[in-house]
Amino acid sequence: MFAKNVSKIVWLVMALLLALSATGCGSVASVMPGGTAKFASVAPNYKDLAYATQSSAQKLDLYVPTTGSGPFPVVIMIHGGGFMFGDKSDGTGLTGVDQLLATGYAVASINYRLSAEAQYPAQINDAKASVRFLRANAAKYNLNSDKFGAWGASAGGSLVSLLGTTCGVAELEGAELGNADQSSCVQAVVDWFGPIDFLKMQAQFAGTSCSSTTDSANSPESKLMGAAIQTIPEKVALANPMNYITADDAPFFIQNGTADCNIPPVQNKNLAEALSQVIGAEKVTYVSLEGAGHGGAQFETAENLKLVIGFLDKYLK
Repeated sequence: MFAKNVSKIVWLVMALLLALSATGCGSVASVMPGGTAKFASVAPNYKDLAYATQSSAQKLDLYVPTTGSGPFPVVIMIHGGGFMFGDKSDGTGLTGVDQLLATGYAVASINYRLSAEAQYPAQINDAKASVRFLRANAAKYNLNSDKFGAWGASAGGSLVSLLGTTCGVAELEGAELGNADQSSCVQAVVDWFGPIDFLKMQAQFAGTSCSSTTDSANSPESKLMGAAIQTIPEKVALANPMNYITADDAPFFIQNGTADCNIPPVQNKNLAEALSQVIGAEKVTYVSLEGAGHGGAQFETAENLKLVIGFLDKYLK
């Protein structure tokens, strides 16, 4: 118990230091999504499962319901942290785990290579590899291989949005990471305030009370891509989920706050509109929470989590 508490404290101190050193209010990493740490109330049934072997970061924690017979639908949780920090066992990606378990979902919380270790597309390669690993081992862990959802906040929201729109895109697959015979497609996506179009973020904050240095070479987005984003627009375009939308994409639940000074709210609105035009408005839910920022209590209410899980139920049960 002592070690667990120390781990939480260390994570919170790191989050605070990174928040204070961030490059601007419009930066993905300027605050932790939600502002407070959220942890699952139970330990994972399987901890540190290696879904690939190129990096020690390529591990996941798997939570399986203790009631019900399965096979269980799966929700893959992807933590935020500006692609720079965060962990599968901390509060950047575990909001909703208890509620998911209680309603009959297995949950896989994944780590992925952060930008200090590897540049894009390593992060989406890892996310896809985790999906393929879970499908390949679905029978072993009592999972329903046909019912996979993905839920992420902030940077995690960006990655789950890519999972939902890049099914079958070979150049992002990372097939060399293993289980290449398995599909990395997901059947439902929950994007909480994820950055979508990096190249427009700074301009979209112009004239607002928020400021942004996303175009700076020191921004989290530029560090992810390996150079100041405006100098490599072709590469940056490969990280924009809107550039991959096709009619067979997964249904999306997209949510942000109107007072988000990290990610321009129009980013999520634009994604919702682009998806609606191609996959149909009935498959896209867009909710903008009045007065909410980059995460926080309004996202974590029982009412809001019920809304999210209701969406997942529609497509995964």
